[in-house]
Amino acid sequence: MGKLYLVPTPIGNLEDMTFRAIRILKEVDLILAEDTRTSLKLLNHFEIKNKLVSHHKFNEHKTVEHISEQIAGGKSVALISDAGTPGISDPGYLLVKTCIENDIEVECLPGATALIPALVNSGLPTDRFTFEGFLPQKKGRQKKIKSLVTEPRTMIFYESPFRLVKCLEQLAEFFGNDRMASVSRELSKLHEENKRGTLAELIQHFSSKQVKGEIVIVVQGNNSKEQNQETEDDE
Repeated sequence: MGKLYLVPTPIGNLEDMTFRAIRILKEVDLILAEDTRTSLKLLNHFEIKNKLVSHHKFNEHKTVEHISEQIAGGKSVALISDAGTPGISDPGYLLVKTCIENDIEVECLPGATALIPALVNSGLPTDRFTFEGFLPQKKGRQKKIKSLVTEPRTMIFYESPFRLVKCLEQLAEFFGNDRMASVSRELSKLHEENKRGTLAELIQHFSSKQVKGEIVIVVQGNNSKEQNQETEDDE
């Protein structure tokens, strides 16, 4: 029986690619990529010539069974996303689930992901946090934010640069303008930016500039005395 490898790829700086990740990608029989055009640039840079097949959220439901059968038949397969660790706000979960259900070995390599550097850079508490990924774009968006109003842990969100200011405004509406937060963009790249402040300050800062790159928003949890008292009473 073969094996499924989940291989993280750099979120920006190609020097963040690990030796092990390069070796695995050179050794496997097949590489599954979210966007073959994007991944081909990475593979060419490291002189990786293995077969590359498209595997993304629009076709994964149709292909997971066939892929798992290939692995069960002895092929070793690596899954990569455009950037970061597969399965974290990227395709991967469904294939991993299918392989596990069929007793196929799955191995995830450690490597790049945007949420941890953004969290540590924020200066907000890192001992307990919740990763919320992308908020719903339309239906259920405000309901989701409202459900997090009393969340005591540091919260991490992914967001598009085109919706950044609107997202900060919505967070401020429910969490308050004075809630501390941090916005990280272009992590590991030449123009990396980590901006910290209140939600109101961040809204002002990013409203006055054109924003590019992948965005990570880190928001302070609710640590008000009233919330802490309610939690103690519940216990």
